[in-house]
Amino acid sequence: MLLSAGEAKNLGPSSGPNRLRDLCTFCTISLDQEEVYRTKVYEKSVSPFYSEDFYFEIPRPFQCLSFYVYAKSMFQIRDLPVGKVAIRKEDLYKYCGKENWFQLQPVDPHSEVQGKVHLEMKLNELITENGSICQQLVVQIIACQGLPLISGQNCDPYATVTLVGPARSDQKKTKVKKKTSDPQFEETFHFEGKLLLPCFLGTCCSQKETVQSLRYSILNVEAVLHCKIWEIAFALFPRYLLQPKGNGTKSKPDDMGSLRLKVTYTEDNVLSSACYTALRNLMLKSPDVKPISASAAHVLGDICRESVGYEALLPVVRLLLHHNRLLPFLTSVAALELENTQEANTIFRGNSLATRCIDDMMKIVGRSYLTVTLKPVLNEIFESNKTCEIDPVKLKEGDNVEVNKENLQGYVQKVFTFITQSSSSCPPLMCDVFRSLRQLASKHFPADPHVQYSAVSSFVFLRFFAVAVLSPHTFQLRSHHPDPEISRTLTLISKTIQSLGSWGSLSKNKLVRQLLVIRFRCVHMIFNREVHKRAQGRKRIGKKNFKKRWLRVTNQELSYHKQKGKEALCVIPVKNILSVEKLEESAFNRKNMFQVIQSEKPLYVQAGNCVETNSWIEVLSQVSRCNPGRLSTFHPSAYVGGSWLCCKEPNESTPGCKPCTATVLANIQLDIDCDRETERIFSFFSSNRSRLQKMEDACAGMSVYLGQQEECSAFTIQDPKETFRTIKELGEVLDDLQAHHDSKGALTDEPGTM
Repeated sequence: MLLSAGEAKNLGPSSGPNRLRDLCTFCTISLDQEEVYRTKVYEKSVSPFYSEDFYFEIPRPFQCLSFYVYAKSMFQIRDLPVGKVAIRKEDLYKYCGKENWFQLQPVDPHSEVQGKVHLEMKLNELITENGSICQQLVVQIIACQGLPLISGQNCDPYATVTLVGPARSDQKKTKVKKKTSDPQFEETFHFEGKLLLPCFLGTCCSQKETVQSLRYSILNVEAVLHCKIWEIAFALFPRYLLQPKGNGTKSKPDDMGSLRLKVTYTEDNVLSSACYTALRNLMLKSPDVKPISASAAHVLGDICRESVGYEALLPVVRLLLHHNRLLPFLTSVAALELENTQEANTIFRGNSLATRCIDDMMKIVGRSYLTVTLKPVLNEIFESNKTCEIDPVKLKEGDNVEVNKENLQGYVQKVFTFITQSSSSCPPLMCDVFRSLRQLASKHFPADPHVQYSAVSSFVFLRFFAVAVLSPHTFQLRSHHPDPEISRTLTLISKTIQSLGSWGSLSKNKLVRQLLVIRFRCVHMIFNREVHKRAQGRKRIGKKNFKKRWLRVTNQELSYHKQKGKEALCVIPVKNILSVEKLEESAFNRKNMFQVIQSEKPLYVQAGNCVETNSWIEVLSQVSRCNPGRLSTFHPSAYVGGSWLCCKEPNESTPGCKPCTATVLANIQLDIDCDRETERIFSFFSSNRSRLQKMEDACAGMSVYLGQQEECSAFTIQDPKETFRTIKELGEVLDDLQAHHDSKGALTDEPGTM
């Protein structure tokens, strides 16, 4: 779902002491009764301009999408609800992809209702023993449907039936149904009396069992039937929409203001995995297509650019990432962008297919990296709440600009220190992508020695760390937007980080130039120390069994050298490391030993002390944590004299006898449903089929062969024949997949249809 909270206008009553011009407001987004997002807090305006976009996958069934506007007051403990907009799921298609103004409705606990109740009623006349005529009302509560979920969970509903009269009120209650939003009651109640008054009250409540459901127990909902419509009701036995309980006056809707929203809701119908084989293989082949602009993935980005920007690239990135095909694709699209870059100082600064793909990659694989790197200092900023304002125009009375400057410098220094010391936490894929960018930039601008740094800083600082500092909630570093003062502090820190990430400012400052070299440790990490290494294949006894060697590790390889700076005696690719574990002291009667397990014989290393041992294990585990085929068990001792010393097994290839040490594996592939991602790709292709046809026509036209790009300027066509071949293959695959959908009765004509 893609949501855009645009703006609000004329919030609150039109006059009087409750006017909101002196209060700060914000907007929240809820699925049923569960808040999922909220905007920033906007200061003192009855017409705030929110202008925030939210893109998210809906993790569970829901019935109603709601937007609440709240006002914050320094004198109130709780935020004050101003009004709400509620859209039922089945009505979302009416507003899909278009901006609409919605009138805010009043918010009170008794109005938070939804669902239907199915009733059957009969009105009979009975003759009593004394001969008088008595009326009998027979009410059958059959079922309710679509009752509200509470924080995504079903409640424990029951229904009450009340007959209201001037002399007495008679109420009866159904049994409680556990954990359901569609309870089946099938219970019948009888009411008798000389004259049944013209009001029947049916109520459905949630059982008061927990504190969470107790909050909603007052959200009683009722269906009110008057005598004049009974005859119709008895004939039709309809399902009644549940309405708010009538208790007190309500504000007029036009008094609350309005909210401008744009909602794009897409519901995917995922087929069996075999149906997606052809399209999935075509997308996975993209990194190998030459030129890359003729690949299916690049074609998708081209045809969707005008309709949805580059949103269509996210499922492509996730699919390629799952199948370990993302790095070559990112390298190729980055190289294509560099071909059209004339100035080194503008490298990767625009919003292009390459930059968007790399942005998506960093958000997916770099979330845990940001948590380790920034969360501690961000928590300190939020909790200490020191003022950092240095703009004289924005200073408040009593502020000291020098003190504020020191506060800001302290925060920036901490953030920068955390970043430059985070080399071992940087995800290997990010390091590999940045290494490719450095090489591509240096090759394209050989005369500029600094371009290799600015190429990477465009992403590391400007698009990653600076964005995370500015909007920590976006990366789940904080649960909500900060208050205005903290938001201003984060803005100042983020701008400073952006400045440090710009080579133009770095080149003017010697100290920052030195920090520049440090900061790229996270891009190309190097860790080296002098250690003792056991010679491979030697027997246990022998003075020359252990020798001093210089051990060196980067993100790509582990090597050891006779001396520092000398040629490597042995190189082990990091991708071949299966595990890194401590080695028992009894193995060689030596302390501070660890083993690097690979497909060949393990490498046994003795570090200088216990601290160095742990450092080596941590660094090597981090750089190899995403390797395929990592071991789950290992031998804590060595294989010497024909058996393992730990378990006495004679076979050297026997699986380990002890579980490997738990490491934080960045195995994001587990969270990727490739069938669903491929269905999303199909949906984007299908909704842009007309543009795909235009691109095919452009490839077939003579103008593209003559170099006349006016007619096809909206597309990137380097090789018309190869691009045409890809589009024709795409057309066949899409037609075949559409046939599968048609046979299942699925609706996939437009994203947002249901």
